[in-house]
Amino acid sequence: MSEQRRQSSGWPAGSVFFAAIMMIVIASFHAVTGLAGIGEEGSYAATPNYVLEMSATAWGWIHLVFGVLVAFAGLALMTDAAWARIVALIVAMVSALASFAFIPLHAPWSLALIAFDVAVIWALAIHGETVAEP
Repeated sequence: MSEQRRQSSGWPAGSVFFAAIMMIVIASFHAVTGLAGIGEEGSYAATPNYVLEMSATAWGWIHLVFGVLVAFAGLALMTDAAWARIVALIVAMVSALASFAFIPLHAPWSLALIAFDVAVIWALAIHGETVAEP
């Protein structure tokens, strides 16, 4: 009896590993942004009439929490579990939305984080099949 096994290429595995590493980089960026906001109240420029008007400390804590969540999702993604890919996609989407809300306070940093989040979402969504061998 011959058993046919599906051969997986290195591309899906490489894109998932890329996403995991990028999520750890994104987490460190969120952490730096969070610590800057928590440490110094005047670290972000205040914008008048902004809908999401919060203190720099509040934004700092938000970014620090996102940093921890993104780091855990990136580390879980390295286990190559299907649930980790779904969690990582959701966390990357929420991270991009949080960075979008942060644009008026620090545009270049926020746009960089959004670009990294989009790269992670693309790397995880491009391959629908699981990467692990059956």
